[in-house]
Amino acid sequence: MDIKVSSLAERPDRLPAVLDMTDTWPEFVTHDLVGNAHYGRIPTELPEYTLFAEDADGQVVAHAYSVPFALDLDGRRTLPARGWDQVLVWAFADLRHGTRPDTVSAIAVTIAPHAQGRGLSSVMLSAMRDNARARGFREVVAPVRPNAKHREPHTPLAEYAHRVRPDGLPEDPWLRVHARAGATIDSIAPASMTVTGSLEEWRRWTGLPFDTAGDVEVPGALVPVRCEPEHGYAVYTEPNVWMRHPL
Repeated sequence: MDIKVSSLAERPDRLPAVLDMTDTWPEFVTHDLVGNAHYGRIPTELPEYTLFAEDADGQVVAHAYSVPFALDLDGRRTLPARGWDQVLVWAFADLRHGTRPDTVSAIAVTIAPHAQGRGLSSVMLSAMRDNARARGFREVVAPVRPNAKHREPHTPLAEYAHRVRPDGLPEDPWLRVHARAGATIDSIAPASMTVTGSLEEWRRWTGLPFDTAGDVEVPGALVPVRCEPEHGYAVYTEPNVWMRHPL
């Protein structure tokens, strides 16, 4: 696929096209409160870390968001159990306080539905690594959302993440893309994203009844959603896999 990768710092005129690109994220994922508070800030406050790909017709077919943050600080130094949520909080706290970053975290690589299956995820991950290296960083970390884990919501992620094929690469396709790029697994982030909502909200997001206490399997969810009808809410706590990319 003939594409050109740029950053929004280089091409601020393409911000509307990046924001308008169709994606395939499950509806419930977009209701993580930390994500709602911070994810949308990346293109405008960190445009140099917002990459996008255009096809030969100038259509945006993919984008990759990342954030710089300081890992080598008291109270940090290890990749957080709250994964995606925590690194977003750290990154924007550091930006607000003028703390010098020492690490870049991947936040999301998103491919337009019609452009999937053409290797763009690997291209965008490589571009993200190159962008961090060009800015003087020596490592990219990533709270990876394994893209086939939803097929096995009851399998512990620590077990799933370490499954390998005969060639030694991870069985999961998205983990495999990271491994091929040179990343290794650091740890599991057991509470990387948390989505809470009323039962009516969960019904609206998923089309499921949410009327029985216990675990509910939701299409696209990596683990079951815990439903508490007696208390009128349900909660989804998503685990991710921390992977480290030396540059």
